Amino acid sequence: MKILIKNIKELLQTDDTPRTRVAGDEMASLPTIKDAYLFIENGLIKDFGQMSGLSDSDFIDGLDFHVIDASGRMVMPAFCDSHTHLVYDGSREIEYIDKIRGLSYEEIAKRGGGILNSARRLQEASEEALVEQAMVRMEEIRMFGTGAVEIKSGYGLTTDSELKMLRVIKKLKELSPLTIKATFLGAHAVPAEYKKRQGEYVDLVINDMIPMVAGEELADYIDVFCDRGFFTEEETDRILMAGVKHGLQPKIHANELDFSGGIQVGVKYNALSVDHLEFTGEEEIRVLKESNTMPTLLPGAAFFLEMEYPPARKMIDSGLPVAMASDYNPGSSPSGNMQLIMSLGCIKMKMVPEEVIHAVTINGAYAMGVENELGTIAKGKKANVIITTEVPTYAFLPYAYGSNKVEQVIVNGMI
Repeated sequence: MKILIKNIKELLQTDDTPRTRVAGDEMASLPTIKDAYLFIENGLIKDFGQMSGLSDSDFIDGLDFHVIDASGRMVMPAFCDSHTHLVYDGSREIEYIDKIRGLSYEEIAKRGGGILNSARRLQEASEEALVEQAMVRMEEIRMFGTGAVEIKSGYGLTTDSELKMLRVIKKLKELSPLTIKATFLGAHAVPAEYKKRQGEYVDLVINDMIPMVAGEELADYIDVFCDRGFFTEEETDRILMAGVKHGLQPKIHANELDFSGGIQVGVKYNALSVDHLEFTGEEEIRVLKESNTMPTLLPGAAFFLEMEYPPARKMIDSGLPVAMASDYNPGSSPSGNMQLIMSLGCIKMKMVPEEVIHAVTINGAYAMGVENELGTIAKGKKANVIITTEVPTYAFLPYAYGSNKVEQVIVNGMI
């Protein structure tokens, strides 16, 4: 299929010189082309530029050719959501009511809610039911503009159920046109039966789960929830070391609830990203600046749990890159709407529109390990693009937080 998108009001995130990520002051500058065209062929971006340099005859060849008039509309790369838990059974709105009544995230977890609640339900659900529910969520996020998504396990918390989750994610890769990365998160929480025996559960993750996950090639990455009340710095170190030995690159849940040392451990093991980061100080920023690890912020969770937001402004002003992801999950961020994430970045973390666009495109792609194929409008990259509704400027995208500004999504060059 060939697709010519013409009369684009403004083509965003254009890339003549390949970039892998954008950091510091550069995040406030967004390369664009006004009055532009974009040509897609065989699922890839073939060409782009100003309309003044376009002749339709340059591209029209054969019957399988589509022309889209994008007058008044923006075109940009589809969102890369690098942190989700969208494979789960059912929902947790009862805990939502508990939260409204004043219980904290940790208090709900201690009562058997939270991650352990989702684990019980997932252990009982069939693979078929989980695939069916997840596909509905996948279609939902695509309609909001997501073209690539990372999905974690972590609601299994037994060897069989963790493998079941990862097999579901593998099935989603076959069924969905979206680019999907799978992350093994067996160390998401400690099962109730291992209460006061946390070390034994860590041994199970290391000696049983990781070899089986790697043996079946079910995961691209390994993750640990390194935070107060979950897994310690030492336990995280052991788990990541085992994962690396089995060829799994680390990603980390870190510093959501307290200064946990998770950022430092992640950097030690060359983590692709460290995520959450509500508690990030000068030492953590220094360590990140000396690394290739992407700081990934999840403002949807901070919003839903009414927590302090990560210090995005301080991080960017210190020269760091920042990615943002949805953290789509049933307990702390039940939304995969990346447009809302952009708005929260601006409203709650004082990022400017250019910065949030970088955070959900090229930097999100980097945090997924797909920066060479997604995240910018560049020749040869996969054609995952958004056509917006009619908008006055690209700042309108995070500004109008209550509406869907995506009119059309092209994934893998397919309308």
